[in-house]
Amino acid sequence: MAVVARRPSKPSPAFRRQISLGRSLVSLAAMCAFLTWETAASADGFRNSRSRRRDAPAAVPPMPARKPFDWSGLHLGGHVALDQGVAQTSLSLRAPSATSAPLRSVFGGFELGYDRQIFDRLLVGVQADISFPYFADDGVAFSAQIAQRSLLQKIDDLSTARARIGLAFNRVLLFATGGVAWSQTRTTSTSSIDGTTTTSLAWPMGWTVGGGAELAFAPEWSLQGEYLFARMSDGWGPFASGTASFGSSIHSVRLGLNWHFGGFSDSDVASARPAGGGWGLQRSDWNIHWQSTFVEQGYFHFRSPYAGSNSLSADTQFANTVSATAFLGLRLWDGAELYVNPEIDQGYGLSQTLGIAAFPNGEAQKANYAMPRFDIDRLLVRQTFGLGGSQEVVDDGINQLPGVRDVSRFAITAGRLSVGDAFGLNSYAFDPRTQFLNWNIYGSGSFDWTMDKPGFTWGVVAELQQRTWAFRFGYFLEPTESDGNSFDTNMPTHGQYLAEPELRYSLFSQPGALRILAWATHANMGSYVDAVAMPVATRGYPDITTTRQLRSTYGLVANVEQEISPDLGMFARASWTPGLVEVMGWTDCDESVSAGASLSGFAWNRANDRVGLAGVVEGLSAEARAYFSAGGMGILIGDGRLTYRPEEALEAYYSLHISSGVSLTLDFQLVANPAYNADRGPVPIYAARLHAER
Repeated sequence: MAVVARRPSKPSPAFRRQISLGRSLVSLAAMCAFLTWETAASADGFRNSRSRRRDAPAAVPPMPARKPFDWSGLHLGGHVALDQGVAQTSLSLRAPSATSAPLRSVFGGFELGYDRQIFDRLLVGVQADISFPYFADDGVAFSAQIAQRSLLQKIDDLSTARARIGLAFNRVLLFATGGVAWSQTRTTSTSSIDGTTTTSLAWPMGWTVGGGAELAFAPEWSLQGEYLFARMSDGWGPFASGTASFGSSIHSVRLGLNWHFGGFSDSDVASARPAGGGWGLQRSDWNIHWQSTFVEQGYFHFRSPYAGSNSLSADTQFANTVSATAFLGLRLWDGAELYVNPEIDQGYGLSQTLGIAAFPNGEAQKANYAMPRFDIDRLLVRQTFGLGGSQEVVDDGINQLPGVRDVSRFAITAGRLSVGDAFGLNSYAFDPRTQFLNWNIYGSGSFDWTMDKPGFTWGVVAELQQRTWAFRFGYFLEPTESDGNSFDTNMPTHGQYLAEPELRYSLFSQPGALRILAWATHANMGSYVDAVAMPVATRGYPDITTTRQLRSTYGLVANVEQEISPDLGMFARASWTPGLVEVMGWTDCDESVSAGASLSGFAWNRANDRVGLAGVVEGLSAEARAYFSAGGMGILIGDGRLTYRPEEALEAYYSLHISSGVSLTLDFQLVANPAYNADRGPVPIYAARLHAER
């Protein structure tokens, strides 16, 4: 997107006279202030001299030299970019051909740099960065059907290594930059005859130039905006049937956030000031947190007389997932807060996140990424209205700004978020990054909460909080089709509605909570009954996607937690839905019961360690059983046939506290009758999870 600068118009004579008068007044005010200061200083010196001996010379303390603001040092950060340009592809299969296509996507990534400030204002430095495409675009630059082959070309990442030179004006830095640029592209060729696929990687290289500005807004943080133009070419790769090359011309507008190791050097920073003083932004009005989680999970060969396209593979396999998230919070005005959570994910769930309804890795998304992909998980605004009475202290935390709020309050949250941020919470089983990994242990099996592949949607939540109870109501967009990334915006008739009262109580002097969730969905969904009723000779029988139309479904969830002692807590969930339509977002389950306990390591002098043990039993409706028995495929399961038996999963974990915010977890799960099929399994699953947050 081009940015056109307006040419300043020539000021009129009257306007110039006003400017001249204004300058005179400013000069006069400055002179008066200086004389006032001089008079006060002289009077102060006279008063002090009366207490000195006449023959003692007055001691004049030297004026310390003010150290200028210094940008020198190492910085690490992240950025979001809007990239737009042209992708050029040259193909040499049976006959040479060339094409170009518009390229437009949101990218996100990381940067690392070092700056050195010299001659007070002049800055020189270097910076390297890498950017990854938005998950929904998946970096697709070119796709075509040529002869009997389908070709797909993707950008896996964009990188630069640049020098930069700038002028520093206290906490504002203006800079120009330039250097080398390169990317990794992946070209896939698939035969329409036998389905064979070949892949070629290429690394087109080129150059980049640009410029921007950076603002230091806190002792260790800066906000950076810049424009870059990159030109890359000559990336090519061989195929059995020919070659493919790739080049691109990309305009990029970036917004970045950088953390400076050791902070900035400035005499104002070192001086004693109130929190946030001198920076214009109070420290309590913003916060920055982050997390990163790595999960390695796998199993050894298990019994499987047959399998379908959505089955868990019977062969030994191990897979891993990794995520890195930034949590940015800003207080907009009294009671209003803005939260943004950019995230980069990479990896696969077992068997491409298929084959088990109670899937064993909550970090595994339905969108699997061979290369890292970028997403904005949350982009939301929350307005809280205090209703008076007693207050409570709010600690600084992830998506939580510090301060004080009324216990009795009403809040509205709107934007992109997860339904699970507000509904179905439980103190002992809600976060797969630190607690149970199994989907239907930290979640509710038959609660088909709406989401895209990464697990988020758009909606609004209204919440009334009192000391002993709360009530929440929410409305969220549904995908246009099951397991999709685009949303149905026919509001408010289409979508998902939720209501959840919460009761907080005390049992034997120990706190507990009971939540009852009711939900209803009206969306484009297929019917199990209609799919099975299709002629058996129909291609893909029973294909539920051909029966999609506007339908409604609903469900209930009971969710209880109870503290037994300060070190031990227990929880249980029960959920149910009629099971007449296909699942839109969560997993193939129509009835579920789970229970478990969580124990801290206080008894063995490891108070920050935690042990968890839980189990879940779940089933399908009669209509869903008939559909899967006929060979139907669900959102997660489908063995081609079915010897039905309820699916059961048991999970145990030990979380070892390493240091503040860092933990290592060993996890074991045993899944019986995976995908409700007594002919397959059981499957022992082993996992290790490393989690860090700040």
